[in-house]
Amino acid sequence: MIRFSFAIYLCLICSCSSSNPTLGYSSTSLYPTQFRSIAVPIFKNTTMTRNIEFMLTDAVIKEIQSRTPYRILDEQYAGTLLTGTIKHVDLQMLSQSRNTGLANEMLVKVVLDFEWLNLMQGDRIAGRNNFASSALFIPSRPSSEPFEVGEFSVVQQLASDIVDQMQASW
Repeated sequence: MIRFSFAIYLCLICSCSSSNPTLGYSSTSLYPTQFRSIAVPIFKNTTMTRNIEFMLTDAVIKEIQSRTPYRILDEQYAGTLLTGTIKHVDLQMLSQSRNTGLANEMLVKVVLDFEWLNLMQGDRIAGRNNFASSALFIPSRPSSEPFEVGEFSVVQQLASDIVDQMQASW
């Protein structure tokens, strides 16, 4: 009886999935399977914010390693290349204290361009211009968070969003 119910359960699970994600659930990879490796050089930074390009490159590499099937290699050995340029880093005050006039909540917004290239064929796989993300931090008391807290949060969000953009189009 247990074998019979297990066989029915197995058939049901297999019938729910499909190799074509447009037809329902799929057990295939979300990322293009024809690529095996990727090179990620340090992003360019055209802003006055120091070291954000190093933080973003590191975060993107870690996201790729943890979420995708791709190996990180040097550009001379990789099949694909992910490049980017940080264009703007802006601070925006969301609220201020009525008593002191100092900022209670600040928003860090980063805008960048990125491109994922197939080095074998020389064509563009994915990319976006003016790709933006933002994160909130609280510089006022009692939190007294420094700018780096917001900067770290926005970098992590951008790295996750960039890797999301690398998914295969359905």
